[in-house]
Amino acid sequence: MFIVELEKTIDDTITTSSGLELYVDNRFNEFENRITEGPVVSAPFKYETGVNPGDTLYFHHLVVINEGQPLTGDDNHYLVRYDEDHAINNQAIAFKDQRTGDIHPLAGWSLLEAIEEEAVQESEIIEVVKLDEKLPTRGRVAFTSAGIKEAGLKIGDVVGFKENRDYRITIDGKEYYRTRIEDLMYVEI
Repeated sequence: MFIVELEKTIDDTITTSSGLELYVDNRFNEFENRITEGPVVSAPFKYETGVNPGDTLYFHHLVVINEGQPLTGDDNHYLVRYDEDHAINNQAIAFKDQRTGDIHPLAGWSLLEAIEEEAVQESEIIEVVKLDEKLPTRGRVAFTSAGIKEAGLKIGDVVGFKENRDYRITIDGKEYYRTRIEDLMYVEI
């Protein structure tokens, strides 16, 4: 397990352009405002992850939602499960090396850039309006890892994935899809 230090688990404030800090009621939108990154205090001894204390760890929202996974006896430290062999048990998604600033996906995970799907006009005469939004099923590989290389992929490859596997995570102000490598179905050639 990783241990991360978090001052708060929900981003419950916004700052106006004048510098005024306002508190936001998150009871109805807790998921969207959860904290999913923090500095590493301790990395797993069992695995060689490349993560060092002080690196930034990006993790699954379950680490902080519904009381989270606090480390007993320390209010600001949280446990982040890590399983190198099974991505479904791995809450640690990626880390940023504090020395280089490089982002590295961890075992079993890929980080994909969104691909804008072109809207297809179904008719020249009648404009069809659909109320349901088409869920994303494609993305571009943004970072490399041992798992990405093992799958025969490289940065820039466009891959397809199953519906509802487009969990969004923000890293350095940019949104990515966090998708298990095992859920990637094909690569476009």
